Amino acid sequence: MSTGEEQVREIIAGQAGEWLAAHRSGPLDAAERRAFFAWLTASPVHIEEYLGVAALARQLPVAADDPEMPLEAILERVRAGAGGATRLETVSPSSPALTSPHASRRWLWAAVPAALAAIGFALLWWNGDHVAAERYATQHGELRSWRLSDDSMLRLNTDTSVAVRFSRSERRVEVERGEALFEVAHVAGRPFHVVAGTASATAVGTAFSVHRETGSTLVTVVRGRVAASATGARGGTATVDAGEQVRIRDGEPPGPVTPANVERSTAWLHRQIVFEREPLATVAAEFNRYSAVPIEIETPALRTLLITGIFSVDDTETFLDFLRTFPRVTVQTTSASIRVRQAAPAMPSPHPTHQGS
Repeated sequence: MSTGEEQVREIIAGQAGEWLAAHRSGPLDAAERRAFFAWLTASPVHIEEYLGVAALARQLPVAADDPEMPLEAILERVRAGAGGATRLETVSPSSPALTSPHASRRWLWAAVPAALAAIGFALLWWNGDHVAAERYATQHGELRSWRLSDDSMLRLNTDTSVAVRFSRSERRVEVERGEALFEVAHVAGRPFHVVAGTASATAVGTAFSVHRETGSTLVTVVRGRVAASATGARGGTATVDAGEQVRIRDGEPPGPVTPANVERSTAWLHRQIVFEREPLATVAAEFNRYSAVPIEIETPALRTLLITGIFSVDDTETFLDFLRTFPRVTVQTTSASIRVRQAAPAMPSPHPTHQGS
């Protein structure tokens, strides 16, 4: 190997070390992952640096235990993509990434766990059906929307987190918590799967929402049709059409498909919540999903008070004024909480007594 080639090798080793450090410090974001895979597949030499680290740790068989895509096949694909020639990135020997061979190897020894993780990422990426998750989330009271890489729209309600994994053969989304609405773009040969707890919904070119609640998941179809099922539970698949919904309790088959009030179910897209003869306990819990100051119902009898109306999630005060119109309902607001209670009935005034002279 010539001196120039040795210098290039050293530079690549330094670059590999930087990537390993990045992996070790925490998950990469989407842009960093794309940059990493672009670097990794730019040349067989880049992959060989990772393989060398794993070989030193004698853990290469663990990192490469993938019969679908052995390491030899990976290298062959990279060589084929480069026209059979080894293509090294254009770098200058004076690059800041340049380090001595001994320093690089000592540093790489310390980064063996990150190297194995990086190789795992590369293997999964080459396989094409396993990809790193893109995560999307909203904070308390926050609503956000994203257009995904397949042109589908993802809309998240408050306190929601989802993980998106798109491969060449399928599109998969996991609702980890909260509520999401999907406007699915039709892509031939790539079904759109949404998983929440034990519930699973599959759609092609449709719009539906998935609300992950404690112990169950509610699937509501706005447009098109969705096949809903439950993993690990017998009972088959429920076909849910537009204007319908189904609840899937954890560990149980889908419940009956019922008509849905789509306007109510999707009111949150307009930062509204809609109630029709709903118990005050349910209404308060819904407001608490958005408000920074929680509503507390101190009188148990008021929990069943039926509420009907359309309210803004950003205007709790209007709702409280509405509550004050009910007889003997009082509302006390502090910086930490909103307390709703029923006032005691007024005691009748005592009859005056007449005292004779």
